[in-house]
Formats: sequence, structure tokens, C-alpha cells
Amino acid sequence: MATMVTSTRPPAIKKGSGPRVPGPGPNGNGSKRKDVFPDPDSRGNRYRIGMWVALASIAMMFTSLSSAYIVRAGSANDWIPIAMPRVLIASTALILISSVTLEIARRSLKRSLHDKYARYVLLTALLGIGFLASQLLAWRQLAAQGVYLATHPHSSFFYLLTGAHAVHLIGGLLALAYLWFRSRRALTESVSEAKRKATADAVTIYWHFMDGLWIYLFLLLFLWR
Repeated sequence: MATMVTSTRPPAIKKGSGPRVPGPGPNGNGSKRKDVFPDPDSRGNRYRIGMWVALASIAMMFTSLSSAYIVRAGSANDWIPIAMPRVLIASTALILISSVTLEIARRSLKRSLHDKYARYVLLTALLGIGFLASQLLAWRQLAAQGVYLATHPHSSFFYLLTGAHAVHLIGGLLALAYLWFRSRRALTESVSEAKRKATADAVTIYWHFMDGLWIYLFLLLFLWR
């Protein structure tokens, strides 16, 4: 009686029928690939995060100053409120409008409307200069009334807080000048679009913060007495 021999050799696997093992390429074919999950906004995120970190330190400084202002206002009888110069209402309107124009500029850049972007960045800078000029005029009006830095505690805090805000706003004006010159350069040279948008986003965040900070200081100085 013949003995039946059963073959133990595994069946042949057809080409392409088994599971694929990805290779170093994007499709497992051995080609070189750069990144599995590219992040086109990584530069913009870094710029924005860096700006918020910087603004946190500025916020802490003004929080400390305003806390000292509130404590000093209620701790002594030598607190003499100063009359608000009317020009400060105009300066408040200017800085509010400047936030609107800068936001228009930022959105224009997102839509690649480069000429409109450059015009509105320049307009924002001019409004910022107008704000500083009105602040200087307010200081001159107070000086004409005999109200100086060391006249009394309220005047000291007024000059200190508005002066510190003005210095930070000058930093914003320098950033706007940088954006405008870069917009002119982009018309003739190859400038990274992603970097331009990220920088514009960071400057816009800073400017809006300065706008909100001024509204806070305005209410603090002339409502909290």
C-alpha cells in the first residue's frame, strides 16, 4: 500500500497580494520624503506665540503700576484728580481707527492684495503718529495748567502710565515701518510670503494689545478717582 506524502511548502504569494510595508518614501517605494505631517503655519505659530509671551510681560508691568495707582488713590488725602484734556478723546478715536485699518491691512495681505496692504499699513502708522502727537499736546495742556510730573500723586501716575504706553507704542510704530518697507521690497525681490504673513500677524496682535491697553488706562485714570 502506497504512502501519501503531503507537501508542507507554503503556497506561493502573488506579487502585490500581501500587506504593504511602507518604505522610506511617501508611498513605500523607497523615494525620499521630507515630513509626514507638514505644518504650513508653523512659522506663523512661532511668531504669534513669541508675541504673546512678550505681551504677557508688558501686561504684568502695567498690572503692577495700575495696582499701585489704585492703592495710592485710596490711601491718602493728598489725591487731587486732574481735569481730563479734551484732546485725549481725539487720541482715543485715532488709536481705535488705527486698529481697524491695520486689521484691513492684515486681511488684504491674506488675499495677496499687496498694494492695498501697503497703503493701510502706512495709514495705520500715520494714525499712530497722530495719537502720539495728541498725547504730547495733552501733556503740554497740563503743563500750561501747572500740572507736572511731581505736582501731586495723580499727575505723577498720569505721566508715568501714559508715558510708558507711548514708549511701547513707538515700538509698534517701528514694527509698522518694518512692515511697510518690507512690502515695498517684496515688489522687486523674492520675499517669503509665509514669513510676511506671520510677521504681519504678530505686529497686528501687538498693535491691538496697545489699543486695548490705552482704553484700559483711559478708564483707569479718569474714572477711578
